[in-house]
Amino acid sequence: MAGKLTIGGASGFWGETAQSVPQLLLHESLDVLVFDYLAEITMSILARAKAKDETAGYARDFVADVMAPNLCDIAKRNIKVLSNAGGLNPAACARALQTEITRLGLDLKVATVEGDDLMPRRDRYTDRREMFSGSAFPDADKITSMNAYFGAGPIIAALDAGADIVITGRCVDSALTLAAAAHHFGWGMDDFDRLAAGSLAGHLLECGPQATGGNFTDWQESGDLATIGYPVIEIEDDGAITMTKPAGTGGCVTPASVAEQMLYEIGDPRAYVLPDVTCDFSEVKLEQEDATRVRITGAKGQSPTGQLKVSLTHMNGYRAGHVFFFNGRDARRKAESYANMGLARARAKMAQLGVPEFSDVCVETFGGVAGPDGYEEITLKTAVRHEDARAVGLFLKETMGAALATPPGMHMFTGGGRPRPSPVVELFSFLVPAEDVQLSVTLEDVAVPFEAPTPLPSQSHTPPAPEPEIVTTTAPLTAVPLERLAWARSGDKGDKANIGVIARDPEFMPWIWQALTPERVADVFGNLIQGPVERFYLPGTHSMNLLLHAALGGGGVASLRNDPQAKSFAQVLLNTSVPIPSDRLTHDMKGAPDAL
Repeated sequence: MAGKLTIGGASGFWGETAQSVPQLLLHESLDVLVFDYLAEITMSILARAKAKDETAGYARDFVADVMAPNLCDIAKRNIKVLSNAGGLNPAACARALQTEITRLGLDLKVATVEGDDLMPRRDRYTDRREMFSGSAFPDADKITSMNAYFGAGPIIAALDAGADIVITGRCVDSALTLAAAAHHFGWGMDDFDRLAAGSLAGHLLECGPQATGGNFTDWQESGDLATIGYPVIEIEDDGAITMTKPAGTGGCVTPASVAEQMLYEIGDPRAYVLPDVTCDFSEVKLEQEDATRVRITGAKGQSPTGQLKVSLTHMNGYRAGHVFFFNGRDARRKAESYANMGLARARAKMAQLGVPEFSDVCVETFGGVAGPDGYEEITLKTAVRHEDARAVGLFLKETMGAALATPPGMHMFTGGGRPRPSPVVELFSFLVPAEDVQLSVTLEDVAVPFEAPTPLPSQSHTPPAPEPEIVTTTAPLTAVPLERLAWARSGDKGDKANIGVIARDPEFMPWIWQALTPERVADVFGNLIQGPVERFYLPGTHSMNLLLHAALGGGGVASLRNDPQAKSFAQVLLNTSVPIPSDRLTHDMKGAPDAL
């Protein structure tokens, strides 16, 4: 089909504000709304809800708070809606939505995609090892959820059958957008360059306003964040993409804001593996068309691997912690002394009771000198993890119970009572052949024929891009903070931290590359990371992607870290110094913060 398809990204996580839909509906040419709700921890929460109530297990606010108030406008404008809000119970989500559609007297057809839930067949995979850590398969009675990430195929089948709204389980986030484009334009599932472009469009939409000025290095350029615009993608039949946002909204759409989202959590940019295609974003080009539009071209694709990733969540002990504040001279040492006192008391009682040592302990202090003569204001976070909730409770009791024996200056926000041990839900990932996952599509209680494409032989992936040329100069070098030379954003993939770094000027990239060696990056983060550092070059956007292995203490709620999802890692790296010729400092820094 000729022309372009306009898609709005209305949700990036379960809990996203409902203000996105009314805003996006003001965009006149809107054809499709996509909603991404799911993450690994979300699946475990939904699993516990469904275990208590068989009608639960989906994102209820999608129906009540997001769709119900806007269904009439959606129906009037014939806008398609695609969402993974079905979680672990797409059928129940569809029934609840159909109740609202009937109440309003509308004629909208709702389809579901199911089959990603592998819990009934978990015994088939007990020989699998975790794909990153190599740990053994969890005990069956501790597993809370087990879902395969599927691609766009069944969603396309639902749209082809006439669905107005498609509710899925655990599809890949970007598959919703890819399905809309493939259905609209009639793309074949072997047209890998177009599939890569559609997947890139979905990746840019899947985190909501992170592509339009949210979580942006130069956040001041985003204006009024209270009115930030949600992302709108215009995609064409050849795979060319334009990103924009609704008129009159806050935020910004620039090559930098788009590039930060493109690199977000993708690992190797030349082999970003998805169920439908293996993407190569290394040669993508970003061009500012006008103040609120960026043109995106150059995504390439190869055949998929024929395997699907399965994310299993399981219970693995308990954790809890306290947050305290200390001030005065030498406040950091006071805080650490208090934390060690609470731990020592708890361990002494555990030894008397014959209880094993904590499986993990984390003591972190934040803050610094805020006044003369060594005056400090420090935040202390102290936390433990143990297989027995009672041991965690003992730590909480003994730490709080030592409050009158503390060094001076300890205070806290009160009123909520002492924290309680909470279950640790740990992620376990592994691969299964795509044919193991039998997906089904239903439209108004009628099965829709769907046959997964036969996997093609896997191609060898594109070799790494040549590194930026080594630069030499006789000019004196001056060390400046990386933020003066680049934008950056970080995120997580399980226990890995991902940091994308984009040069503010192409001429800066060789200097950044030479400075940010794997060894240097490992040194910056010190004992926070326990594994190797990989780096990847993207010539098209004059950027690099860093992958830090074993960097998050297990990641997610399995971690005791204050930042278990690497959200702050880019800010740490941006403060790292990069030597650059002094004469380059007179060059237009293209928006670099003046204060640096």
